[in-house]
Amino acid sequence: MRAYQRFLKYATIHTTSDETTHAAPSTQRQLTLARLLVQELEEMGLQQVQLDPHGIVTAALPATPGCESVPVLGFLAHMDTAPDFSGENVQPILHENYDGGDIALPKDGRVIRVADFPFLKELAGKTVITADGSTLLGADDKAGIAEIITLCQRLSDEAIPHGPLRIAFTPDEEIGEGTAHFDVEAFGAQYAYTVDGGRAGTIEYENFNAASAAIDIAGVSVHPGSAKGIMENALLIAAEINAALPSGQIPAQTEGYQGFFHLTSLSGTPACAQISYLVRDHSDELFAQRKELLQTIVRQVQAAHPKAQLNLSLRDSYFNMASRLEDCMHLVENAKQAALDAGVAPGIDPIRGGTDGAQLSYKGLPCPNLGTGGFNFHGPCELIAAEDMDTVVEILKNIVVAYAGIK
Repeated sequence: MRAYQRFLKYATIHTTSDETTHAAPSTQRQLTLARLLVQELEEMGLQQVQLDPHGIVTAALPATPGCESVPVLGFLAHMDTAPDFSGENVQPILHENYDGGDIALPKDGRVIRVADFPFLKELAGKTVITADGSTLLGADDKAGIAEIITLCQRLSDEAIPHGPLRIAFTPDEEIGEGTAHFDVEAFGAQYAYTVDGGRAGTIEYENFNAASAAIDIAGVSVHPGSAKGIMENALLIAAEINAALPSGQIPAQTEGYQGFFHLTSLSGTPACAQISYLVRDHSDELFAQRKELLQTIVRQVQAAHPKAQLNLSLRDSYFNMASRLEDCMHLVENAKQAALDAGVAPGIDPIRGGTDGAQLSYKGLPCPNLGTGGFNFHGPCELIAAEDMDTVVEILKNIVVAYAGIK
């Protein structure tokens, strides 16, 4: 079975996570996919297949004879889809022998246009998979799951020599909780890869430092007819805070290693208001400066509005894994060669976000990230090509073979 065929099945299962539940997993619907994966792994003959109380699926594929002493290698992907856009009732559509032009989706009048996404031309002739326009597709990261399981099946079917492998599928990666309950020691891998990126052949070992910021504002609300010198409008104070941030340092105007402040919510009334931001930067120094700037702005605005009450809560989410991979760059070099051997040019890209791999690297499991072949994650224009998924499986196989050669 090819990876895309597995993916088509997984994509239809609703697994959106939810950061408001404070449960683990955050949504019970993720367990529907988890139980299916347990069944498939057991049927394939993997060992130590488990679904733990927090929704994490793990399994082991023992080494072939003669490869027992090579490093234990792990592969991970996540089961949840992002809360940014609907992941319910996903209806995958196959566009066979795609012509490289605009893709009209049947729902909501959506069109995936080449003018917006020039990479579409590169997919001409392939079988492109999209959703119907009303949901995301879920290639992030059910494509990664499908590719890892297909790798395991291929290793067994083709009797490919390999060292001991560990497999894990996590919930709640999209809300930053994918590894909150992950037991690195019990997993037993020496090195690992998450398969949770974009274009096939992409290798990512640098990611944002990340924090979330929440500002609560208690204003002074009185009748507007007698408000002079008394009213402190919490919404206007919120707007003042936002206006004080650097105007161009937002996701829509930054790229590569450039950090940003991302306004994710602003709500309230003249009496009280709330603002939420994501704070991101690859540089440790600039990340610290961004958090300090936000604190300074809140202090200054508070001083200008002494009758109001402002409270800033800053919480670090994850950190750049680059420093944790400095002593094991063979993970990156082997992935580069694996991509070349699969016929694609490897690309090294900084992650403008985070992955389970970043948090695992800080827990002691070096874990760069590999592309799944997907594009346009977290929205209705998400897509992936069946042939690119085949390429990713080939890359994963090449990595396994490379490590099997280490004595």
